[in-house]
Amino acid sequence: MIYLTGDTHGDFTRIEEFCDLYETTEEDILIILGDAGINFYLNERDIELKEELCQLPLTLFCIHGNHEERPDLVGTYEEKEWQEGLVYYEEDYPNIIFAMDGEAYDFQGKKAIVIGGAYSVDKFYRLAGNIPWFSSEQPDDWIKARVEKKLEALNWEVDYVLSHTGPLKYLPRDMFLPNIDQSKVDNSTEEWLETIEEKLDYEIWYFGHFHCDRFDLRTIMLFEDILELGE
Repeated sequence: MIYLTGDTHGDFTRIEEFCDLYETTEEDILIILGDAGINFYLNERDIELKEELCQLPLTLFCIHGNHEERPDLVGTYEEKEWQEGLVYYEEDYPNIIFAMDGEAYDFQGKKAIVIGGAYSVDKFYRLAGNIPWFSSEQPDDWIKARVEKKLEALNWEVDYVLSHTGPLKYLPRDMFLPNIDQSKVDNSTEEWLETIEEKLDYEIWYFGHFHCDRFDLRTIMLFEDILELGE
């Protein structure tokens, strides 16, 4: 089975409970829609977490979020083909896989494009408090061009979009933090995703980032809920 959930930020308690409840195996795939929290501290704490996660009876497929480093910048990841697309992995943790932005993956005959990254509205709080912040958090021009090139090759038709943040018009404005000046928030990624959404023929767009679970006709925003892909 293939499942999805939202941000975990290094806390996999609900994932462990899910594995126990549904008696999962490594043949089952859980897509985390960004901010898994696995490449966060970039030290021994990340290694300890990965050693715990590699004991899970589940394959984790992680989209890049904003509160974590990109796998290709960590320095310990290699590339391989998986589900008809390129991914990042480490040999010591074979059930922990990271998506590559702009790659399209095959899940049970369905095509899914991955677009990670987002802006951190708490950027300056993090910098002031010496909390990890990553300058690579948003997709740059090269990544955006890669995504669009892949979509052109697919004739702008996919079954699913798997992203961390979502198109601008789908953002949950009632969930915005009241202490954040929205006029200073960088929405360039969301604006770009909206241009993608307007051109793209797709079935369901899944994203996380906003720490709430909401369902629309064609968009699903996930946080703590765990859903079956396509259902």
